[in-house]
Amino acid sequence: MKYRRMGHTGIKVSEISLGAWLTYGGTVEQQSAEKCLTKAVELGINFIDIADVYARGKAEEVVGKVIANYDRKDLVISSKVFWPMSDGINDRGLSRKHIMESIDRSLERIGTDYLDIYFAHRFDYYTDLEETIRAMSDLVDQGVVHYWGSSVWPAVQLERAVWLAKDLGLHPPRVEQPRYNMLDRFIELDIMETCNRNGIGIVCWSPLAQGVLTGKYNDGIPEGSRATTSDFIKHDLTEENFARVRRLQEIAASKDIAVSQLALAWILRREEMTSTITGATSESHVISNVAASDIPLDNETLEEIETILKNKPETHPVYRPPW
Repeated sequence: MKYRRMGHTGIKVSEISLGAWLTYGGTVEQQSAEKCLTKAVELGINFIDIADVYARGKAEEVVGKVIANYDRKDLVISSKVFWPMSDGINDRGLSRKHIMESIDRSLERIGTDYLDIYFAHRFDYYTDLEETIRAMSDLVDQGVVHYWGSSVWPAVQLERAVWLAKDLGLHPPRVEQPRYNMLDRFIELDIMETCNRNGIGIVCWSPLAQGVLTGKYNDGIPEGSRATTSDFIKHDLTEENFARVRRLQEIAASKDIAVSQLALAWILRREEMTSTITGATSESHVISNVAASDIPLDNETLEEIETILKNKPETHPVYRPPW
């Protein structure tokens, strides 16, 4: 396993990390989840990403049970706050009240005294940004959070957060967690540049486009699969994307690797990326994902991939110069 520094911080995380979204505490039974987590740590993954809203707190409990078997200082544990955890009118968003109450509940469920990273799970347009930054910065000062970050924040709000924090003498966001994969390259437009310029690390989620980039949907969508229930995947289920994956599989086969490993290695080609958050429902998934950390892609291969994807994001024509 290889490790990368998170932005301009001193902390290092594994290039391949493990996330608990849609799996642990939910669709994956306890024993399988524990095996995946144990195998991940065994193979060098030190970054485990969860959120309070994942299975309404159960994912945090599952992870907490496993990490109790390890030296806490050897792990980088993150959780998130934003989405409703109940019907309570204040049990949502990024108000100071919700942040301060949520961190206590997350720490209790995980069974730890601190989080290495605490993510604002979306941008809150209904709470003043200064209120959110002050709350997160206070958690850092209190020692219950080492770094705070954002998830799926627009570039302009990241920029605002950084400069507002500097102006107020507060702790700025240190890491952004966006969606990024071969089929969704939106962050290449301005988020990557914004993060790089401000020393913000990037840890992406959905690197395999919810399974589309594994090739498992090339021959149809199985009954009861994630593709029939998740809104995050529906727009990726197109014949155009399936055709892309089939051609990518040919490249992967020529290198004697899985197309999923090719997709992960393609993400790690970018120096701006700190880590890619993978999901796993079995130990074999963990083993396969971890192997991607050691797969180099030469320029010829990257150019071949680019000719297949043909989806590099471009600025709106109004903002693009005519030359």
